[in-house]
Amino acid sequence: MTFAAAMLVALAIDTAIGWPDWLYRRIGHPVTWIGALISALDSRWNRTGSRRSVRRGVGALATLLVIAVTGGLAAGAQALLPAGWPGIVLTGVLAWPLVACRSLGAHVDAVARPLAASDLAAARRAVAMIVGRDPALLDHAGVARAAMESLAENTSDGVVAPLFWGLIAGLPGIAAYKAINTLDSMIGHRTPRHEAFGWAAARIDDMANLIPARLTALLFALASGRPGAAWRCVRRDARRHRSPNAGWPEAAMAGALHVRLSGPRVYADRVADEPWINADAPDPDAGDLIRALALYRRAMALMALLLALALIGL
Repeated sequence: MTFAAAMLVALAIDTAIGWPDWLYRRIGHPVTWIGALISALDSRWNRTGSRRSVRRGVGALATLLVIAVTGGLAAGAQALLPAGWPGIVLTGVLAWPLVACRSLGAHVDAVARPLAASDLAAARRAVAMIVGRDPALLDHAGVARAAMESLAENTSDGVVAPLFWGLIAGLPGIAAYKAINTLDSMIGHRTPRHEAFGWAAARIDDMANLIPARLTALLFALASGRPGAAWRCVRRDARRHRSPNAGWPEAAMAGALHVRLSGPRVYADRVADEPWINADAPDPDAGDLIRALALYRRAMALMALLLALALIGL
């Protein structure tokens, strides 16, 4: 009950104000602090001339160290907080920057607005901020699809999963999860430099997101008004995705909005020939992306309701 209240406080603060630019300019952000530690370990420990087994072991050690340091500092901070509602509120305040509800919506809205105005160049610039594929090769549908996929996947990674682990383990839970997710985003790639060194980071991230990804799919389905269509798409296509987790929220959103997602895409260093999700549906457009944002907001309201129900013990 205490952790549910703290996560509700964190979600409420983030929804209201996000992480203000003036605060970022002054102190940065906890993710950038975690990222600095990861970068330091990567540059010092990731020796490209070492054997693959050695790089795997050293990468696993670096991964566990980052998680332990982040979770340990959070546990120490939580232990110093007062009991009762003052401690709950302070826990929520400390957890607030680890929830990305407002910023995720803002980034996708920054794509939807110029796309709706047929300003493809501006939409490409905005979508380049949230996806890794080459924006110059994206047409109108490609931009909408990329933004919608990012919205679906990051609803799980950026909002539902942090809140889930915060609900389970309080401030150490949400902080450790954020370390895991940041590790995966920085070193959990199948590139020559990171395939071995980041192997443990990628596997741990897969495990940490196993339940949250499926919970996100359920939230999208329930909030969509078309739960049957959304869940049929999940059951048919979620496991076809290259990721063991991202396919779940993407499939739920694709089924709910009757659009197709995933499919072939071009990154800076490779072409990914991925299977389609909801292949028989049409490509999304700007209107569908706006509907996806509305679905996202309803799903987040439902998430807040679930936290409130957990708070009162239902």
